[in-house]
Amino acid sequence: MTKLKTAVIGAAGYTGAELIRLLVHHPACELVCLHSKSQKGTRVDQVHRDLLGDCDLRFTDVVPTTGLDAIFLCLPHGEASTFLKQHSFPSSTVIIDLSTDFRDESAGFVYGLPEVNKEKISTAKRIANPGCFATGILLALAPAIQNGWIQGSVHVTGITGSTGAGKNLADTSHFSYRINNISVYKLFTHQHLQEIQQTFQQLNSKVNPEVFFVPYRGNFSRGIWITAYFPFLGAKEEAIAAYDTFYSGSAFTYISKEAFDLKQVVNTNKCTLHLQTEKGQLVVYGALDNLLKGASGQAVQNFNLAFGLDEKMGLNLKSIAF
Repeated sequence: MTKLKTAVIGAAGYTGAELIRLLVHHPACELVCLHSKSQKGTRVDQVHRDLLGDCDLRFTDVVPTTGLDAIFLCLPHGEASTFLKQHSFPSSTVIIDLSTDFRDESAGFVYGLPEVNKEKISTAKRIANPGCFATGILLALAPAIQNGWIQGSVHVTGITGSTGAGKNLADTSHFSYRINNISVYKLFTHQHLQEIQQTFQQLNSKVNPEVFFVPYRGNFSRGIWITAYFPFLGAKEEAIAAYDTFYSGSAFTYISKEAFDLKQVVNTNKCTLHLQTEKGQLVVYGALDNLLKGASGQAVQNFNLAFGLDEKMGLNLKSIAF
């Protein structure tokens, strides 16, 4: 198999590290450039110590503009667009951005949620990876939106692990703050709401529900748990059948008939959903790993689709379970 020459830009952070861990063993990938301004010259396994024996590359702040088949941008929000203005790549190079910069599908980017946009992703050269909360909320609600079940508002809560805040130290990501603690942030104003509403319109232009989203900081390192509910007069079996149909061609989204827990998806690229009806409401629970299906794993899934590879290549990961 011819290997695709690949660069990871901003490779010293959490999402960059997860990408390296996935791509270093990916059968169709050859990592040739791992970019980091802060760690330039340092061996990768001195920063990401678990990669000892897996990757002996050194971080660099020089990125070749030719000879690359794929580029992953793992830069802070706002910096990806600047980077692309400063570096010109051939139109044939597949660029997958993990920031918010192009999720509005500007500059020729396609929104990279495979369960909704698989056909567009498979021919795209510029792909905007969805946000972690956006992925969980959209997968929990996409079939309901498409079927026109949500006419008014929808209430959503979501709790995320500390890795969702990035690697840079902040008061709310300190161990002493997070442990034995929970807190709300960005009440009803989370930045992922824009891409959620945009995708709702693509799924069903006749509905425009308002999303009342309450995000929580969790006292665990990785994972996202979503709970969404809205008025629903149908039977639970009808809802499950509709969700099963919607995700029948999905490589990683599953409908669980039984209740499940967060650890069943941590360290996997899965999103697991469970449906219940109670007091005239359809309640949808969703869980995913914020660093994998919510970030780097989904980026590799998009890489596979863009190059016509098996969608699951390099992503057959097993949950830690306990």
